[in-house]
Amino acid sequence: MKYAEGVMVTAARANPETKTWQWQGFSIRYQQVGNEGVPILCIHGFGASSDHWRKNLPTYGQPHQGQSYRAYAIDLIGFGLSDKPTPGQPLTYSFETWGQQIIGFCREVIGQPAYLVANSIGCVVAMQAAVDAPAEVLGLVMMDCSLRLLHERRRDQIPWHQRVSTPLVQQLLGYPAVGRFFFSRIARPSVIRNLLKQAYHDHTAVTDELVTAILTPAQTPGAADVFLAFVRYSQGPLPEDLLPHLSCPAWLIWGQADPWEPVALGRTLAEYPAVKAMVELPNVGHCPQDEAPGQVNPLVMDWITSDLAASNPTGVPSPPTSIGLPQSDQP
Repeated sequence: MKYAEGVMVTAARANPETKTWQWQGFSIRYQQVGNEGVPILCIHGFGASSDHWRKNLPTYGQPHQGQSYRAYAIDLIGFGLSDKPTPGQPLTYSFETWGQQIIGFCREVIGQPAYLVANSIGCVVAMQAAVDAPAEVLGLVMMDCSLRLLHERRRDQIPWHQRVSTPLVQQLLGYPAVGRFFFSRIARPSVIRNLLKQAYHDHTAVTDELVTAILTPAQTPGAADVFLAFVRYSQGPLPEDLLPHLSCPAWLIWGQADPWEPVALGRTLAEYPAVKAMVELPNVGHCPQDEAPGQVNPLVMDWITSDLAASNPTGVPSPPTSIGLPQSDQP
């Protein structure tokens, strides 16, 4: 496969560097490929981390159609190997918090506006950042955006038994002993593998490497409290609250076999003016970037490169861009 061959050729010179960044007194892990060019920042979904972009960063950080790029993937606070402070002490785990983290990263680490590429809840984070600080975001590529079907404003759209049971389960998980016991039952290799097989249409993509990438952060201190705080978070923005306020272009990729975010509902997001295109991928589940990188990566790079060309119709090359102050490597 062409994509696989490309990775084999470039991996030796495009392995991501793992670094840390201090944000509001907390250590944030991120990964980076390349030091010059237009920046692309990848944002993971719930329970995942920057490792979920391991099949994408080597491509996003390479030149494409004569344009140079540098690529980043970040661990949102509370996830991956970033710090996991106790919820509410001092930060709440909300899209507003994560949006501010992305804005801070663009300003302090990248040093210029970036394209954001996101999956699942990361799409809502990306839109929140773009709405709160439009000058920092050039465009959004969103894959299987979280529709937040358990949001309190969506309750009338779900079956009656879920309307009744969801708030009761959320309340029950608020008891620390119950919630942590529940989390301990989930944070096991066999359970994670089974959950991933629900999310992925192609079960061969559910590898030991992927299971380890999800499980390892779940075993770090504070992970249970963050998980429980988020599953009880039924407030905050819905995608349709943010899309009308986007001032940058957006593109959608959706796995038609996604069991968690139905593509039929996702199509309604494509109706907003900011969305320039939507591509549906047959036989692909909730995480297209990991399950089908050979289809996703060319789409992402072609869209971004075309957008850059449209914003610079004269064809005069832009001055080279590079990162600002160097960040410390993770020990």
